[in-house]
Amino acid sequence: MNFTAKHLPDKFYMEGDQRISLREKIFREIIANMLIHREYTNAFPATFTIYNDNVETKNANKPHVYGLLQPNTFQSFPKNLNIAQLFTQMGRSEELGTGIRNVFKYSMAYSGSDKIVFSEEDIFISKVPIISTHLVDGELNGELNGELNGELNFGQNLVYQCLKKQEGRNASQLSQELNMPFSTVDKHIRVLKKLNLIERRGSRKTGGYFLLIK
Repeated sequence: MNFTAKHLPDKFYMEGDQRISLREKIFREIIANMLIHREYTNAFPATFTIYNDNVETKNANKPHVYGLLQPNTFQSFPKNLNIAQLFTQMGRSEELGTGIRNVFKYSMAYSGSDKIVFSEEDIFISKVPIISTHLVDGELNGELNGELNGELNFGQNLVYQCLKKQEGRNASQLSQELNMPFSTVDKHIRVLKKLNLIERRGSRKTGGYFLLIK
């Protein structure tokens, strides 16, 4: 989970009156599934690979059925029941069968795509869409070249609204508050400054802090 937090973005999301991390909801399920349902007598190495537009996992498996799993039709089969019960007692997983359904439930809100693959074969493969890092970088580069046309994207608006709620925060505080990588916050700040929406106060060498331009 530390690896996912370092390399994958997150989005602001409210469920009822509670803010939750979509990234944690999705990938906690993926990782727990890898550990609980692995075929441990098989030496095939488990892999967790982040691509530009999806995360793919491969894991040794002893399939109960073969083929693609769908959230509304598949029947969960306890492959390592003792491990599953231990994870449930630790609060790292919920009742058997909820993991795949939760990934489908939150994926659309996280990445805008529900093109998820869970393939039940001798090697279990999952593919979960993510926010494209190339797309984000391309949009930001375009905006820095004056192509924004006065509109903020989702991430920039989050940073702006966070400062609007409480001015005087620095980039590290914004990154922690928004659960957003520091490098992404820094890019959003550059756009907001270029649009004369915020200004830096304090030493640039130490990072300074930011105020709205009234």
